[in-house]
Amino acid sequence: MPFRFRTSFEAAHMYTTISTGRTMVRLQLILSLLCVCVSVCVCGMERFGQVKSPLYPKPYPSNVHQQWNLEVPPGYQLQITFNYLDIEPSFNCYYDSLTVLHGKKILGKFCGQNSTDPHHPGNKPILSPSNSLKLVFLTDESNTETHQHLGFSAFYQAVDIDECASPDSDDSEPHCAQICLNTLGSYLCACYHGYKLRADQHSCVLDCGGGAFTEPEGVLLSPGYPNAAPLRVTCLYSISVQPGFQITLNFSDNFQIEQIDAQGQSCLFHWLQLSVPGEAPKKLCGDQSPGIIHTGSHTVDLEFHTDGHGQSGGFSLRYTTQRVECKIDGTIPNGRITPDFPKYFYRDYIQVRCDTGYKIMMGEKEIKSYKSMCQENGRWHLPLPECRIIDCGEPENLLNGEFNFLSGSNNQYMSVVQYKCHQPFYSFTEKNEVNFTCGADRKWRGEENAIVPPCFPVCGRPVVDIEGFGRVLGGTKATNNSFPWQVFLLTGGRGGAIVIGEKWLLTAAHNLEKIKEPTVEVKVYVGSNKVSSYLSPDGTHVVIHPLPVKSLHIHPGYKSPNYNNDIALIKLASPITFNAHVMPVCIPAQDTNLESFGWVSGFGVTETFDTSNYLRYIRLPIVDHKTCHSSIEALRKNNRDLSTLTENMFCAGLPEGGKDTCQGDSGSGFVMKNKDAFYAAGIVSWGVDCGKPGRYGVYTRIARYSNWIKKIMEEN
Repeated sequence: MPFRFRTSFEAAHMYTTISTGRTMVRLQLILSLLCVCVSVCVCGMERFGQVKSPLYPKPYPSNVHQQWNLEVPPGYQLQITFNYLDIEPSFNCYYDSLTVLHGKKILGKFCGQNSTDPHHPGNKPILSPSNSLKLVFLTDESNTETHQHLGFSAFYQAVDIDECASPDSDDSEPHCAQICLNTLGSYLCACYHGYKLRADQHSCVLDCGGGAFTEPEGVLLSPGYPNAAPLRVTCLYSISVQPGFQITLNFSDNFQIEQIDAQGQSCLFHWLQLSVPGEAPKKLCGDQSPGIIHTGSHTVDLEFHTDGHGQSGGFSLRYTTQRVECKIDGTIPNGRITPDFPKYFYRDYIQVRCDTGYKIMMGEKEIKSYKSMCQENGRWHLPLPECRIIDCGEPENLLNGEFNFLSGSNNQYMSVVQYKCHQPFYSFTEKNEVNFTCGADRKWRGEENAIVPPCFPVCGRPVVDIEGFGRVLGGTKATNNSFPWQVFLLTGGRGGAIVIGEKWLLTAAHNLEKIKEPTVEVKVYVGSNKVSSYLSPDGTHVVIHPLPVKSLHIHPGYKSPNYNNDIALIKLASPITFNAHVMPVCIPAQDTNLESFGWVSGFGVTETFDTSNYLRYIRLPIVDHKTCHSSIEALRKNNRDLSTLTENMFCAGLPEGGKDTCQGDSGSGFVMKNKDAFYAAGIVSWGVDCGKPGRYGVYTRIARYSNWIKKIMEEN
């Protein structure tokens, strides 16, 4: 077995002794091994794979002659990359080597241990000119010593071929006449704008008639641009986009269409004609770029024409589109347009919102909301509305009151009305007037709510003061309107009552105890101090019709002939409107103490026992309860049927007599005054004789029944 050289000096010396012919013998040996090899690996036609030396990653054996035929699918190039290579280094890889071949052409011969060795491939890929490669791995047997080199590991894969950059041969024509498009495993030919591909799929022929552009933007070129335009061509281009958009043409600076310097039209033989609907066609030529042209249309036709002479460099332009603008003239008083844009364009929406207190009106019709869209013709699909001030309608009328405008008019927003009751006969509970404002919700609202408070009757405040000390029995007749609560009552006989509410009267129960048909048998008259104002002097006919009665409410504790609980209520069928002639008297709180004196009025008999035609009144002091009780008890000794004096009664009169109420006064009121208001303290109930010394008139004490009165009125 030949001796293996171990030092670089020995290897170099051996190289100097080997002749060129010896080297050729070595090469021929390698080539012969390509045909006759101990081991040949034919790898399947996969897109990628891996190749390893025998026993890798263990050291490779000696005397290896192995070949790999690598192949990927047609249309690809095969690329191999070494991720590891450790082959015994030697000069020109003389002993052990890995050779990469494409056909008979050696693409590389490798050995060494790292990228610093001159014959090491590193990690740089090796690209085959085609879809196949051959690998030949050779190791010698010049040394019996165990090799410590691991061999190699490589990864191969298919990569796309750029056919457009790789003609079939160095002297062959390009694949495509104008434009070559590389595809996966092949290529496609295309032509410049204004040309079309021939049937051979390689060469191009001029064709520029009928080009249509419908995209929102694009580029348009003359045939062959940037080269000179061909002669004898007529190219038609049509740009047509969606209505609602307008086309803008932006010509590049490189614009050159032959122009004839002559009088009149100069674009005689070569031109680019621009046609927009509704306008005269315009021809362009010369060396000056038209720049930017706003067509104002969504369709534009272009005609490029050259004759058989001269030369035009052509043109290029980029077209864009913009939405049609819708203009808004002016503003909306008392309102605003949203959104607030400087400009509005096709398909934009606007809304109109009115200021607080204003409503949206379309003509004479109110609408809840307004929304309008910019149309393709540059107009809004709805005209702008108006914002008109709202109104709250006529203010609510106030029963027994009135209103006046303090500000504003026509019931419009923020108008203010002031309500007042008809004074001095009606008033609000706390204020003399209440203001209401027309609000944005179209309701009149006061300081607290939207409900106008009612006008309550003013009680116990006659417009005429009670004067003098007249007597009922022959006393002075009452001044007109001095006792406006006085009621002239007919229930078979003459009696009285007092007004305490718009529909309510208070009287003695014994006046009503025998009534069976209240609406017929009870006659109620108010508003005058003169009986003849109601009835004729002979009582045969009615001068003024009585107020209609609805119901009677006698106290359940009243039992005739006992006068305890001698109190009753009369409810009228319709309310009384109070004025100077008719006004209610106040009702005291429950169990209110009596004053020392009071006034009593009535239409009863006089001291001559004549029936009075006029209302009379008398001022009487309150009699001590014990004194009055003793007086009555003395009379009861002779007449046990006489009613007793209870805590529900009080007495009034003079010890010496002469001043008293009498027949015809029953049910009338005994009033007292607290500050400036009169209240009903008693009801004329009963007595023994009239105006006799030591005898007193007896009255139902109203303060003992205030809660009952309130309850009846609320429940009925």
